[in-house]
Amino acid sequence: MGIIERIKEIEAEMARTQKNKATEYHLGQLKAKIAKLRTQLLEPPKGSSAGGDGFEVTKFGHGRVALIGFPSVGKSTLLTMLTGTHSEAASYEFTTLTCIPGIIHYNDTKIQLLDLPGIIEGASEGKGRGRQVIAVAKSSDLVLMVLDASKDAHKVLLSTDGHAVMMFIVAISEGHRQILTRELESVGLRLNKRPPQVSSFLTVVCVIYFKKKKTGGISFNSTLPLTHVDEKLCYQILHEYKIHNAEVLFREDATVDDLIDVIEGNRKYIKCVYVYNKIDVIGIDDVDKLARRPNSVVISCNLKLNLDRLLSKMWEEMGLVRVYTKPQGQQPDFSDPVVLSADRGGCTVEDFCNHIHRNLIKDVKYVLVWGTSARHYPQHCGLGHVLQDEDVVQIVKKKEKEEGGRGRFKSHSTAPARISDRQKKAPLKT
Repeated sequence: MGIIERIKEIEAEMARTQKNKATEYHLGQLKAKIAKLRTQLLEPPKGSSAGGDGFEVTKFGHGRVALIGFPSVGKSTLLTMLTGTHSEAASYEFTTLTCIPGIIHYNDTKIQLLDLPGIIEGASEGKGRGRQVIAVAKSSDLVLMVLDASKDAHKVLLSTDGHAVMMFIVAISEGHRQILTRELESVGLRLNKRPPQVSSFLTVVCVIYFKKKKTGGISFNSTLPLTHVDEKLCYQILHEYKIHNAEVLFREDATVDDLIDVIEGNRKYIKCVYVYNKIDVIGIDDVDKLARRPNSVVISCNLKLNLDRLLSKMWEEMGLVRVYTKPQGQQPDFSDPVVLSADRGGCTVEDFCNHIHRNLIKDVKYVLVWGTSARHYPQHCGLGHVLQDEDVVQIVKKKEKEEGGRGRFKSHSTAPARISDRQKKAPLKT
């Protein structure tokens, strides 16, 4: 039996198992088994040096955005509208068969936009080049899930006399959204979720602290009452991974899935914006309902509607920070900013210096900062100061020590300190 068949068999067993207090331990073990099998499914075959065929796309710009969606939802048209790069678009499905990159010039930054082939249900198992598409999405800073808004409209069934006898909602796009989310989560992508370990400046907040040990058994503790996981269930999941010595500490009421994600350690937490295209063919009430959903933007590529809102939403979710440099005694340079990001290194003064040159941090005495992150203008800041968008930074270097004074005011001489170390002059020739 292959890995895919074993996964389907376990999923079928979970579907027919009732969820109650008596079966929660069994369901937890089944979830751990599925996570292990899916991790094995993503690993390259034994004996092969490469991980398989994929899309060769070089990273470019200050951020990368991937377009993911079902076929014929408008991904290629959206790429052409935002970047100007031609991507073939037609009325039939699977028009795009490879990855087509484009560049968005927005707010003095360059954002790489990738048009990926449409994926179908079962993409995590390799159907329709789904693994290659998801692999590119893992390397992105933001995912735009493009959905067809025309498939989420109200439909009214009328009787022969003209009276409405039934009204229902065909939420096909919502079903597509759930399918895509499920396919991405099955390969380790978590959309719009907080990671179990959140790092900030000088602090690390761990929702679940997990550390393997050589001896001592399993130590289980929590700082608050747990409703989803208990000590017995934690032991069973760890034994499923053949872990018999570890420390586990819960600081929040986390679930079994969160514990499995921490043990696996290969999850990618990425932000996602749901883009509903083709709003020009539905009513204004449906557009209003779609626009009010969290992390959602409604657009129309055909009529070029609301594209500026989409760009601003992308900028907001990516969290790019533009920092301008100011040479000493000169005006700031607003033409070419240094773009920082919390996902790509950080936004502190130290990260700013490392972005310019790795050896610059050794010569920095302090920096002068103008902008929203400063309390007054200019503010003397250290290396740990967190910069914000459109800040101006001037770096003040340490003064180099001179070898000595000038003339007769030299602080030291080059002569030996002891008389015995002085060189004797050669005797005069007679």
